[in-house]
Order: sequence, then structure tokens, then C-alpha cells
Amino acid sequence: MSDSIALASRIEDFTPEWITQVLAASGLPGVRVQGFESQSIGTGQVGENIRLSLEYGEDSTEGPESVVLKLPSVHAVSRATAMAQGVYKREVLFYTDLAHTLKIRTPRCLYADLDSEGHEFVLVFEDMAPAEQGDQLAGCNVEQAGLAMREAARMHAPRWNDPALSGLDWLAHPGPDTAPLLAGLYRSVLPGFEDRFKDRLEPHVLSLARRFGDQIGDWAGFNEGPRCVAHGDYRLDNMLFGDDESSAALCVVDWQTVGQGHPAGDVAYFLGAGLLPDARRNAERELLDVYHDELTRAGVEDYSTEALFQDYRRFSFSGLVMAVVASQIVEASERGDAMFAVMAERHAEHIVDLNAEDIF
Repeated sequence: MSDSIALASRIEDFTPEWITQVLAASGLPGVRVQGFESQSIGTGQVGENIRLSLEYGEDSTEGPESVVLKLPSVHAVSRATAMAQGVYKREVLFYTDLAHTLKIRTPRCLYADLDSEGHEFVLVFEDMAPAEQGDQLAGCNVEQAGLAMREAARMHAPRWNDPALSGLDWLAHPGPDTAPLLAGLYRSVLPGFEDRFKDRLEPHVLSLARRFGDQIGDWAGFNEGPRCVAHGDYRLDNMLFGDDESSAALCVVDWQTVGQGHPAGDVAYFLGAGLLPDARRNAERELLDVYHDELTRAGVEDYSTEALFQDYRRFSFSGLVMAVVASQIVEASERGDAMFAVMAERHAEHIVDLNAEDIF
């Protein structure tokens, strides 16, 4: 952040001079941007991602071919939800205050700015192209899931049971204090979810969502086991896969839901819908071992494979909760609805396969 650079948070606010200032502040004082072309990228629900392809003046030193901007959503419903939940502030502070303490690969943040109310913001990132965004609808292969499990461990291990996280009031802190709010929200939006998705989902999925409404308070208030930095929306659409030569094998983005959470939440959330059900069933235990082995290599010694599996069962409900709640509080779109339906369907199978309702 810099007091000398005006906050810009809409595409029409950006100028070659602004980008020049930002690149100079990031350590490239000799660059002079004379123009750019913009292109919307990604599938974000509560933020906009825009690639700027940069043109430099003849007197400029060398700079990046492109950068990526992240800005507030242009959709009123999504923007209002984001502001109410403080997600814009959370993501900015993740990159400025927390990302460097973790081992997970994220885009290098070249610049960040945020207004005092947390409503307007801008993040400027290195462009991870030619890495390609994962596709929640299509799912991934087991190799990609293995990469996601290794990166999850590299996110979780560095701040494993770190008491200092409790002092970061901008982080989400799911648990007993927030359980009544989540339970009330889930129950209030469930009728709308059922109405909107009744033609997309099998009756047993909707029945499971209704039954869980009676248990969500106890589930959300669970406060046992380890805590760490957790992504909170650890899924394929928030991952960029590269070739490990010209781009990182996996880079994780969209940290708006980051919190001090249970590590098994990210693991179950990803595996439950990232893989197609048959692939998940065949590789589930193997992938949990990949995650656990990476934790062990990182120095975590107090979390057994059996404890991980039981927590994994409990948090298999995470994706169902997200599908029900998020689908009702962000701007509706055809792809968004298709994604939430896929998540609900796959996570319902996940829950049934694990006999997770027996936990309650």
C-alpha cells in the first residue's frame, strides 16, 4: 500500500500512469507503461479478475508482459454479500500479512490497497499464465488431486495450532461463537435452495440437506482437534495448474474465506467434489495418505491418520453447506448454479459413502 497511489477499484479507474506507479512500488522503478488491453478472466462469484496486457514506452526498462487485477464484484448482490462478510478486507490482509508465513504457492502480490471500510480494494498479481484454472464442473484427475493435497499440507503445517492466529480479528474463526449464525443462515436459505434446484437435484440430495438442517448447529460448533490457517473454499475453480516449468504445478488463489479453521475442512471440501465420485472412492485413502505424509514431513507429529479420517468424515458436510448457503447469497448465473448443483450432488454422495450422518 502507498499513500501516494490513489485507490482504484473499477476497471475505468486504471491508467497507464497508475500501473507505472504500482510497478515502481513493487521494485521496478524504471518501467513506463504507455498502454494496456484488459480481459476478464476466471469464474469468481464475489470478485472480478482482469488481465492487463501491458505496452511499454521506448524509454522503459523491462517489465512483465501482463499483470492480473482483482477487484470488487460488479454485481450488486455479490458485492453486498462480500462487504457484509468482510471478505475483501480478509483477502487483502491475507496477502499483506499472512501469505509469507505459509509454504503454499500463491501468486506474488505486487500491490494491495483497501479503503477504511473494507468495501473498495485492489490487488495486483503476477500473471500465472500459462497455468490454467481448474474446473469444478469437470472435476480433476488423481494426479491433480495429489498436488492439491500436498499444497493443502503446505498451507496448514506452518501455523499448526499457532495461538497467534486467534489474535487476528480479521480472520474468520469458525466454531462455537459463529455456529448459531451459520445454522440460522442455512435454515433460512434452505427453502430457496430447494425451490431453485428441485429440477437439478435428485430427491435424496434435497432430503439430506433438510435432515442436516437439524444438525448443523452441533456440526458448526465442533471445536476439537487442530487449528491452522485454512482456505475455506479450497476447490478447483480456485486453483491454477501449470507444467512446473513455465508455471508452477499448482497455485492457489481466492483467499476471501481464509480463517483459523480445522485442516480436515479443506481436505474434505476438495476431495468431495473435486474428483468425480468413482475416482474419489478409488483414490480417497491414498490421497489422505499423501496429505498426511506431507504434514509429517513438515513437522506435524500430533495428528494420526485415524484422527484425520474421522475428521474428514465430519467435514464431508462442508461442501453441502457451501452449496446451500452460497448459492443463495451471491448473484445467480447459469455456471454458478451448475457448479452449486454439482457440489451438492457430489458432496451428498461423499456423505453417504462415509456414513457421515452416523457422527450425530
